[in-house]
Amino acid sequence: MKARRTNALIWGWTLFVLVAIYLPIVCGALASFNKSRYFGFPIKVYSTEWWSKTIDSIEIGMIVKTSISVALLVTLFSVVIATFGALAFARYDWKGRRLYQKLILLPIFFPQPVLGLAMLLGFNAVGIQTSWMTAVFAHMVWIVPVVTLVIAIQVYGFDASLEEAAFDLGCSRVQVFREVTLPLLWPGIWSGMLFAFLLSWSNFPLSLYTTGADSTIPEWLYAKMVAGYTPMVPALGTMATLGAAALLLTGGLVGLLVRRRAAA
Repeated sequence: MKARRTNALIWGWTLFVLVAIYLPIVCGALASFNKSRYFGFPIKVYSTEWWSKTIDSIEIGMIVKTSISVALLVTLFSVVIATFGALAFARYDWKGRRLYQKLILLPIFFPQPVLGLAMLLGFNAVGIQTSWMTAVFAHMVWIVPVVTLVIAIQVYGFDASLEEAAFDLGCSRVQVFREVTLPLLWPGIWSGMLFAFLLSWSNFPLSLYTTGADSTIPEWLYAKMVAGYTPMVPALGTMATLGAAALLLTGGLVGLLVRRRAAA
């Protein structure tokens, strides 16, 4: 009886958490299919008009392009920096390692609005005009430490004897890194790529302060919620959420296939 009650409580709490997380997303999706300008439930007339307007909008097309450009560049640079940073973080023992481990984590604990404001003041102080390119740098300041930690988890399980065996067989340092180190770290690198893209794609505070005249999807959604609301807001929000979910599922499937292939 005690075990049954425990299981019931666990399932009940799990259901409550799932409803709390996904109910707002479902409401947003329903609002995007409402023919009326403002959301009311139950919906009287369903329509895909707002989805069509969102897809056909030139302004939204430019915003989506900007968001994808920022997220891709952040992912590329963050993964390269974080891969070497994770090796320094977890693989090698060197003087100053403990200080480095503390410093690399500091940006994570800063409130993002404060970090974004500091970035804006810094750009203005050195005369840099803010744009989507400065947002790439701002995102990296916060995302690189996160990706470093993700890859470092893989590094901690790294078997250093495999590198030593490759060196004994006459491989150069570059060959060892390419043929041994990278394949072993690939699951962590792939996870870091997904983290970097999704965190940049959905970032609002840093983008708000550092994109200048450009705009990303979270900024546009916020601006339209403040003034000029249309059901294109939940339509674009739903598209962005579905896109992120599709990327996450695709990444998980690719990772699973790679692991199965490696095991075979």
